[in-house]
Amino acid sequence: MAIRNIVQEGDPILRGKSRPVEEITPRILTLLDDMRETLAHADGVGLAAPQVGVRRRIVIVVNENDQMIELINPQIIKQSGHQRDLEGCLSVPGRWGYTNRPMHVTVQAMDREGKTFTVSGSGLTARAFCHEIDHLDGILFIDHAEECDIEV
Repeated sequence: MAIRNIVQEGDPILRGKSRPVEEITPRILTLLDDMRETLAHADGVGLAAPQVGVRRRIVIVVNENDQMIELINPQIIKQSGHQRDLEGCLSVPGRWGYTNRPMHVTVQAMDREGKTFTVSGSGLTARAFCHEIDHLDGILFIDHAEECDIEV
C-alpha cells in the first residue's frame, strides 16, 4: 500500500468522466488499498479515484460508524429528503460552501470481489456518497455550492 498524491483543483483529470471498472484486477485491488491508506492519512470522509489521478469509477466513503466502504461502479439508486450544509473537498483545500444534498441515499456498487451490493446512508454519509460519485463525472462541490469560500 502507498499514500498517493491528491490531485488539486485545476488539474484536468478532476473534470473528466471516469471509466467503469470492467474486471477486478490486481491493479484495481492495489488502487483500492492505496486509496484507503491515502484517505486515512488525509483524515477525510471520502475519496474518488480521479482525486488520486485515476479515471476509474471507484470511491471510498467513511460512514457514520467509521467504516470505510469501497464502491466500484457506484450508482445512486434511491434518494430522499433534503439537507443543506457546509461541504469541503480534499482536492479543493481551504474552500468551503453550502450545498444541497439528499438526506438519505442508497447506492448500488460492486465490492472488491466483483459482487454487487447496496448500501444506504443518511446525513454526512449520504452527502459523501453524492460528493464522491459526482467526482466520477467531473463535478466538484464548488459547482453546486452557494456562498462558496466560507472560512471555517
